[in-house]
This record gives sequence, structure tokens and C-alpha cells, in this order.
Amino acid sequence: MVKILFVCMGNICRSPMAEGVFQKLLEKHGLENQVLVDSAGTHAYHVGKSPDSRAIQTAQARGIELQGQQARQVSAGDFEEFDLVLVMDEQNYDALTFICGKRHQGKLKYFLDFAPHLKTRNVPDPFYGGEIGFERVMDMIEDACEGLLDHIRSQMLRSMP
Repeated sequence: MVKILFVCMGNICRSPMAEGVFQKLLEKHGLENQVLVDSAGTHAYHVGKSPDSRAIQTAQARGIELQGQQARQVSAGDFEEFDLVLVMDEQNYDALTFICGKRHQGKLKYFLDFAPHLKTRNVPDPFYGGEIGFERVMDMIEDACEGLLDHIRSQMLRSMP
């Protein structure tokens, strides 16, 4: 099984949205038994809390459920557990380079590297913005999830026994 972890700062906006979008995409393509997804935050601000209500509303409007998700903080053990740890921005990438160590550096990637046409590596944090910020972020997440799915199908699932 391929295991993917999405990471943002507090694990209540971007990373739970990515987890929800990617889970639905996996189900649509019948891959939910081959790929496991989770999300976490680099900071413990919201541990145990549900995703932001604006993230839930934006996702629901697109047929994606975030119910049942609870924020958690990323740990060093996640680098043992997951095949890819996908960060939403440079700040979170920098924070995780200290946690992962050289052995797992290859697992740490920018999520938007799977959507190179967007010409940025950073998914903006919509927390302090209005609804339009959540819509924009969701568009970016959906694009990157499509690219990630293509990568997993062509590079990771083919190499599994």
C-alpha cells in the first residue's frame, strides 16, 4: 500500500482539504484499497479539532466530505510510516527538513510540484482570507491531486509487488 501524508501548518484548512479531495479521487478510480491518505500539521495549534468550517463548506460544495477528520501534529514517526510527505508551502517544508533527517529527505516534497502548470510551490493559507481564498486553494488542491494520482499510478503502484 502507498501511504501519502498531506501537511500544512495547523491541519485545519489546506491539508484536510487535500486529504478529502484525494480520498474521493482514489474512490472514484477504485484505488482506495491501494493508497492510504492522512493529513497533519507542523504546529500543534489545533490538535484534536475538526477542519475549519470554511474548509468544510468549500469541500461540501464540491461533493467532498471532511467530517471525521481531526487535526494532529506531524511526528518523526510519520517519515517511517508514509511514502510521501507533501507540504503546502516553503515554511512547512523548512520545518519538516529538521524532523525527517537525511534518511527520509526523499519522501518530503512540495504538493504543488504535482501541478507544475500553476507555476508556484506554495498553496496560500486561506485561514485569514474570505471564502474566495478557500475556493482558490481548493482549485489548486484539485489540480495537484490529479497530478499526484498520475504520479502514483505510473511510478509507485507499478513498482509494488
